[in-house]
Amino acid sequence: MSPATTLLVAIAIPAAASVLIALAGRKPNLREAVTLCAALAMFVAVASLVPGVLGGGRPATGAWSVLPGVELRLALEPLGMLFALVASFLWIVNSLYSIGYMRGNDEPRQTSYYVCFAIALAATLGIAFSANLFTLFLFYELLTLSTYPLVVHKQSPEAIRAGRVYLFVLLGSSIVLFLSAIVWVYLRAGTGDFQPGGIVSGAFSPGETCLLLALFAFGVGKAALMPMHRWLPAAMVAPTPVSALLHAVAVVKAGVFVVVKVIVYVFGVDHLSAVGAGDWLVYVAGGTVIIASLIALMQDNLKRRLAYSTVSQLSYVILAAILLTPLSVIGAALHIAAHAFGKITLFFAAGSIYTASHKTEVSQLDGIGWRMPWTMGAFAVGALSMIGVPPTAGFVSKWFMVSAAFDTKQYFALAVILVSTLLNAAYFGPIVYAAFFRRAPEGEPAHGEAPWPIVVALTVTALGSITIFLAPDLPLALARQLAGGAP
Repeated sequence: MSPATTLLVAIAIPAAASVLIALAGRKPNLREAVTLCAALAMFVAVASLVPGVLGGGRPATGAWSVLPGVELRLALEPLGMLFALVASFLWIVNSLYSIGYMRGNDEPRQTSYYVCFAIALAATLGIAFSANLFTLFLFYELLTLSTYPLVVHKQSPEAIRAGRVYLFVLLGSSIVLFLSAIVWVYLRAGTGDFQPGGIVSGAFSPGETCLLLALFAFGVGKAALMPMHRWLPAAMVAPTPVSALLHAVAVVKAGVFVVVKVIVYVFGVDHLSAVGAGDWLVYVAGGTVIIASLIALMQDNLKRRLAYSTVSQLSYVILAAILLTPLSVIGAALHIAAHAFGKITLFFAAGSIYTASHKTEVSQLDGIGWRMPWTMGAFAVGALSMIGVPPTAGFVSKWFMVSAAFDTKQYFALAVILVSTLLNAAYFGPIVYAAFFRRAPEGEPAHGEAPWPIVVALTVTALGSITIFLAPDLPLALARQLAGGAP
């Protein structure tokens, strides 16, 4: 099978799985077996593309013309390879986790949950493999629409309200701002194809370039740059595996992936640096990092604390990318992977706590580490990664960010990273301390760990974060290719 065909097959696997899952809905064991097999097959297909990309290959499909100059086409470059690899691997783990969580909590509408999840992963790979802005936009919107039923899964009034916010912010920002930016690029540059070095140089004045960057940065609402972040905390009413999908596997990662890809392949790092059109974004991203961290510090609900932490961590990626140096681009790419493993571990742990004890508040977690050592041990690893402490993946990405800030004398960015690191420690540290160094309340009912699929899943992702620290060669090689602009 040629690499170009593999691109199509990788997307077709979850798409076909969504149909098979629906057909197997009356047989839960078969339905979940299809989910796991599809996740494994998709990961194998994506992983088979890695050697070619590392060797300089850039597989691409033929183009399907929609309008003159507007084509539907797939192509793979290093950033897309990294994003697809992370998303496809974590679908396997999240599928295993979902089995334990959905059954353990006797969640309704489990078949529709697995169907929408599979469609969302197909859309995610479509975003990773997009060769141009038009293709990217189509899959970006499909991801929004396929995850909406997951957000409103509980069908409660609170979930319906959260779903309205979700659609309003994400569809509104993409149609009004993101689509406007795409149309402007096609009209001025004559193409929307992603190219090393960018495509807008000479087609836009410095002032227009600044405005175009703003349309992209705020139009990609999934990146949760303030004030486009409100959908993310609202969506926490969804089941925990959905929160993990939104925060680690697909949605928010798609957002920051798009922003980085646009900076590198539409604007071009050198062009943006030369015209100084991205200076303002350093302050907006930095402000989002600090403000979201402060809000997280004040949240007692565990999932909301994690949600605002995500808003903060996403802007690390944007902050790093807009520093516009090879080191900062490497840091941005690595943080996409580091945050994925660290944050999915934290959400898995939150769901494990809820399943085993029905606790949802940080203030309820005294002594829980001794009853749920695997869960809280994994939580500690995820927290260390968010803070940026060895031996976790977060340390690797933050090292490159700090190095880039030093090299460019961007002292504001450096201060943001250092202050936010202290804030991360301030809102994660007390949770770990209370879990292991405080006594559980008198008379609290005894409980142990959550069902084994949940525990296995969160253990795997915690180990994944440590593995990226100990053996970062693959993500680092892809990130360096991205920063080097290899054709």
